[in-house]
Amino acid sequence: MRDAVWTALKTVNDPELHRDLVSLGMIEHAEVEGNVAHVKVNLTTPACPLKGQIEGDVRAAVLAVPGIQDVVVTFGAMVRPPAQPALPGVKYVLLVGSGKGGVGKSSVAVNLAVSLARDGARVGLLDADVYGPSVAHMMGQGGARVTANAERKMQPIEAHGVRFLSMANLSPAGQALVWRGPMLHSAIQQFLKDAAWGDLDYLIVDLPPGTGDVQLSLTQTVHVTGAVLVTTPQDVALIDAARALDMFRKASVPVLGVVENMSYFVAPDTGLTYDIFGRGGSRKLGNLPLLGEVPLDVEARQDADRGLPAVLAHPQSPAAAALTQIARNLAGRVSVQALAHLPEQLPVV
Repeated sequence: MRDAVWTALKTVNDPELHRDLVSLGMIEHAEVEGNVAHVKVNLTTPACPLKGQIEGDVRAAVLAVPGIQDVVVTFGAMVRPPAQPALPGVKYVLLVGSGKGGVGKSSVAVNLAVSLARDGARVGLLDADVYGPSVAHMMGQGGARVTANAERKMQPIEAHGVRFLSMANLSPAGQALVWRGPMLHSAIQQFLKDAAWGDLDYLIVDLPPGTGDVQLSLTQTVHVTGAVLVTTPQDVALIDAARALDMFRKASVPVLGVVENMSYFVAPDTGLTYDIFGRGGSRKLGNLPLLGEVPLDVEARQDADRGLPAVLAHPQSPAAAALTQIARNLAGRVSVQALAHLPEQLPVV
């Protein structure tokens, strides 16, 4: 009967990877005790967006085996290393960018990082907006100072399960940095290679607005897994987002999807939805996957101001729920991207 269960599991495909769970090496064990099958599935990311569907498909397939009356499905997760790791100990580097400021890019980056960590991934967050760093404040660590470890490497600050570095924690509060391109390049190099990031599944990088020195330094320094474009729906934001998209393509950085921020507003007193900036404009960027739409939310703004990410402070709010799903969709896109480098047949544990 055990062999029949394994045969049944070969008919269950991962909904995103479109290959069966057995050939993907996602079945850790499948045993039968009496008339009950026990199956453990190792997901390709702790933030798998389709965990419920996978569980339902496994149960349906195994229950079809004669003699099986119940199925107990448990889950583990392991973010598989890519063929070419981004940095020593860092599996994937994900850029969060926009063509212009004011679209909520940093807020999205912070909540993506915290959401992935809350789902169980090991996450780092690099604030590469050297001139206008805001990540430290949004993480509630504006007054913290970066220290060095015994190997004289920068020790990232930890908050909400995420390790992060920001220029705000290295320079005096309120001091403007008046740097030319070479100094920016040097700073980015140090953030990436002279920091004790440890073992990370994902390193989220909050880019500055535009298409300048920092973006070039990053793409030339590390193997970037992919980028996320953040935009608001109106044309004036989309014009600059299109420029950022062109920059990523010229730098051979895959764009994993787009996040439409401030997409709509739900009036708290009536529940009516208002498309203040014109909803759905992100679809004008071409065939990019839409990772999700984030509504305008007063609580999310207040949470950012007091240094607590919305996905933790008000996880049931519309904005936080959207950001959580976006993080899971992004993790799924990374898994799909990694599949292109996986062998056709993976070993069964």
